[in-house]
Amino acid sequence: MQRMIARRRERGWFRDTLPFWLILPTIIVLLAVQVYPAIYTVWLSLHERVPTGWNWVGINNFTRLFNMGLFNESMGHTLIFLVGYAGLTMILGFFIAQLLNRRLRLSGFYITLLFIPWIIADIIVGIVFRLLVVPDYGLFSGILQNATLLGPNGISVLTTSRPPALFGAFPFPPAPAMIYLILASAWRALPFITLLMLAAMQTVPNEIIESARIDGASGAQITRRIMIPIMLPTMVVALFSLTLSGMNGVGMVFSLTGGGPGTATEVLSYLLYSIGWRQLNFGRAAALAMLIAVVNWLLISGTLRLTRVQERSI
Repeated sequence: MQRMIARRRERGWFRDTLPFWLILPTIIVLLAVQVYPAIYTVWLSLHERVPTGWNWVGINNFTRLFNMGLFNESMGHTLIFLVGYAGLTMILGFFIAQLLNRRLRLSGFYITLLFIPWIIADIIVGIVFRLLVVPDYGLFSGILQNATLLGPNGISVLTTSRPPALFGAFPFPPAPAMIYLILASAWRALPFITLLMLAAMQTVPNEIIESARIDGASGAQITRRIMIPIMLPTMVVALFSLTLSGMNGVGMVFSLTGGGPGTATEVLSYLLYSIGWRQLNFGRAAALAMLIAVVNWLLISGTLRLTRVQERSI
């Protein structure tokens, strides 16, 4: 009798703890892949590598980072890139989604073609776009070096320096390489954003649109007063996705411009790569990674807050 009671207790304990044992492999993977690297990054940001090992430097890595002129310049480049990249992709995605939402013939085929850039890696897209503007044999080199269209010497996208700044130390207007980087990045991200917009448009009830047309509303008024308010939560998520990917992506910059010409396209993510793997200054690179992580956290928190506000208003 006592043995039966003991067995029942063992089975009950196993049954109660079964969910934990089922998710234990996932917990171990998360600890190894996310938690440990995060803790190690914090530790690195407070130390400096010396020939004899690691020295505790506290917040000196952050102080030196803020005192770097290149860091302040990279912040400006990042802001210009994010505004241009996210704004251009959102606008183009919205208008292309409007075209596809009209149920054109072969619209499924068009959507399939549109999705092709999304499946190509950043590195490959950067290499392809770089080959398009190489001065000697690029597909667009004849147009870019045309003296009649673009001045006596034409223009070299990858080597033309940035014009003089209009706002003090803020790097605006951007170099041609930055504009080209924005175009290439928007081209790759456009399919995903367009599909998000299209899915949101298809949730707008046709009855509301038809009623607005009967009341005399124009197409612009329908878009501004009906479609955009209904699509706003999806648009916020799309904007968040673009901002987060643009903030952390380095593959396109690495393969297309390499941060050049000079430092004209040196965004924060590429500066992190340069400090860590070119200068081998892992402490300062970890400090920069911490700052980028804080920005990412602010972006996530802001997006969630906006989404909750929109859900309450709806």
